[in-house]
Amino acid sequence: MRRTRFDDWPCPIARTIDLLGDWWTPLVLREAFAGRRRFDEIQQALDIPKAVLSARLARLVDEGLMTKEPYEDRPARYEYRLTPKGRAMWDVLAAMWRWGSDWAFDGEPPAILSDRETHQEVRPLIVDEETGAPLDVRRIRMRRNPRAELPA
Repeated sequence: MRRTRFDDWPCPIARTIDLLGDWWTPLVLREAFAGRRRFDEIQQALDIPKAVLSARLARLVDEGLMTKEPYEDRPARYEYRLTPKGRAMWDVLAAMWRWGSDWAFDGEPPAILSDRETHQEVRPLIVDEETGAPLDVRRIRMRRNPRAELPA
């Protein structure tokens, strides 16, 4: 079955889904954010088929979210490190974490996010970059970006 591509759609959500639109890619990124860099570590943590993991990592490298750096010559082994573009994907995963924590469990979720120093729970919240105010979907509208060029 061919999957529908959204990489040329004029919508930020569609283009992000084109990259994250399978269930493994966000989980591979989650493991990278947890500090796992080596193929075997990620494969073991997720119990993901090696061929699937290889394909997902290759796509993340091709899209500029991760780099592939050698750490051993014989046999050749690599670490996968998040780039600034990849680290920026944390906001997307944090929003998914918050929604899943609030809505995907009966009762308390089995895992929480916490501050490394204080160990206090952290609950992600999407806010407006300019004002710092939480976003309210009832006050948001999509409109054409006057700074963007329209396709011919």
